[in-house]
Amino acid sequence: MTETALRQDNTHATDLPARDERVETLLGSILRNRFLPEPNPDSVFVGDGDFRAVGVEFLGHFIRLAGLRPESRVLDIGCGIGRMAVPLTQYLDFEKGRYSGIDPVEGGIAWCRRFITPAYQNFAFQRVDIAHELYNPSGKISGNALKLPYADGHFDFVIMTSIVTHLPPDEVLVYLREVGRLLKPGGRLFMTAFVVDDVAAANESGRRDARLSFARDGEGPCWYVPEMPRLAAVGFDEGFLDGALERAGLKINLKSLGAWRGVSAEHYQDIFVAERRGSGP
Repeated sequence: MTETALRQDNTHATDLPARDERVETLLGSILRNRFLPEPNPDSVFVGDGDFRAVGVEFLGHFIRLAGLRPESRVLDIGCGIGRMAVPLTQYLDFEKGRYSGIDPVEGGIAWCRRFITPAYQNFAFQRVDIAHELYNPSGKISGNALKLPYADGHFDFVIMTSIVTHLPPDEVLVYLREVGRLLKPGGRLFMTAFVVDDVAAANESGRRDARLSFARDGEGPCWYVPEMPRLAAVGFDEGFLDGALERAGLKINLKSLGAWRGVSAEHYQDIFVAERRGSGP
């Protein structure tokens, strides 16, 4: 079964954009660049896999699937210890492009400020003390009352990789409302998720990632892994995130389902690319 990519103006399965040779050359050069900063593996507190390779893979997705441009103003929500930021230093224009990363974990922000910002002064990192039962249990800001410290319409591009996979549904709505506020008209959100559709729920092939043995929580829309802490991995009913994006004033340009469900795909998690409408949410 091939990857499903659904576009707003075409409800049939479509192919993802062809790979651009210039983009592939850039990504290869970043992978080989031994001068780029890289944290000690023991200090990478979110995400598995090779730090550099995963970041480079996502940079390719940002450019190819979501149209990220070198002059963009980028907000990375949940930037962690710079997995997305490091490759972006080689793509965003030093004079015109801007990057802002936020995270509740002080250690990751401190590393990024020490090893990224001095060489790339268009990259800024800020700790926002958002409460999260796994990553920041003593945080002072409730996810239900989130108000990010940026002006309306300030960003061209927002990144939310592996964020809604760790949030309850009420907080997802708040985060997406903030994204709708912060994006310029025409600005884009790149978001990853676990959408528990019929294929993922049934696992008829037996090839779904064994770590993600999701069980539906009551009437939904959440799916949790019973043997793990509730927010360690969160899936959502098919359609929930689509509706949440719509409520936030964001039109889905691309919905591409990932390999975690046991199908062939170019990426692991599910990907949404959504665009801010011309008027307010």
